[in-house]
Amino acid sequence: MIGVRTAGPLTVRGVTVRTAVALLTTTALATGCGAAGRQDAPGAAAGSGQGASTPRMTIGMVSHAGDGDTFWDIVQNGAERAAAKDNVKFLYAHDKEGAQQAALIQSYIDQKVDGLIVTLAKPQAVKAAVRKAVAQGIPVITINSGGEFSRAYGALTHIGQDESVAGRAVGDELNRRHRKKVLCVVHEQGNVSLEDRCAGVRKSFHGTVENLDVDGTNAPASQSSVEARLQSDKGIDAVVTLGAPMAAIAVKAAEEAGSAAQLATFDLNSAVVKLLKAKDVTFAVDQQPYLQGYEAVDLLWLHKANADVLGGGRPVLTGPALVSGEDVPKLTEYTGRGTR
Repeated sequence: MIGVRTAGPLTVRGVTVRTAVALLTTTALATGCGAAGRQDAPGAAAGSGQGASTPRMTIGMVSHAGDGDTFWDIVQNGAERAAAKDNVKFLYAHDKEGAQQAALIQSYIDQKVDGLIVTLAKPQAVKAAVRKAVAQGIPVITINSGGEFSRAYGALTHIGQDESVAGRAVGDELNRRHRKKVLCVVHEQGNVSLEDRCAGVRKSFHGTVENLDVDGTNAPASQSSVEARLQSDKGIDAVVTLGAPMAAIAVKAAEEAGSAAQLATFDLNSAVVKLLKAKDVTFAVDQQPYLQGYEAVDLLWLHKANADVLGGGRPVLTGPALVSGEDVPKLTEYTGRGTR
């Protein structure tokens, strides 16, 4: 286990983040990470070391990912690993536009999938489609974003981090680093989770927080926007990006602007780990996307095979955890294999 930390014993609906993450880790082990888990799982061939012998299932996932977002590669890696274990055919589709996400959900309903995994980054756009799936008897698990809407839409549970809590953890850490003015870079307008992150930073940070909207799918334009803002306001001494691909863009922007602002980011990939090692990024917020994909598939399988549900009507938390340069050795290993 990497020596990750949270910024104090943050509490979400009566459960500390540390406790929630620990519980989820225990769940991951109990639901089949490795041969021992497979042997004890419902429908598995005892001692066979092979996947589940339960009937073949088809599970579809629809995310709000834009093209080239490496975060979702990690989510898919987790989902595909669980699918291989659980005798599941895993389907994946994505679109950054809410209307297209709804259409993709409808396409999976038409295919009569056995389960759905969806993100609620733009909840109003997909609400009707998600409720239609539930009404037709397709179990739904939401992941990553929009957890506050999950139960109302009829989902079994939500798997992810509480974005407001994660934002407050970042604000607390920036206070500890004596920062005074933060630029919070929003790479997808209208994404409720990204808005919650910046709002969380603003809630706990003792200084000033300014949001900057950029198009995360256009790296040159995003870099120019961040660079221009840093050039025009030398009082900005911290930049927070809300996704791993934006971190490298912000580093370049700060260099070009001649800014000494410290950079922090949400989420990890191999590039962010290198930036942590080089101290170009001071810390990152890890919400464990591999677990989000893995647990969503595994829980849909367990729900069908054993009527299991996690969360008790509340989100199953996978973060936040703050990681820094001291965690690089292990992170390098894990990001290299696509699991962190």
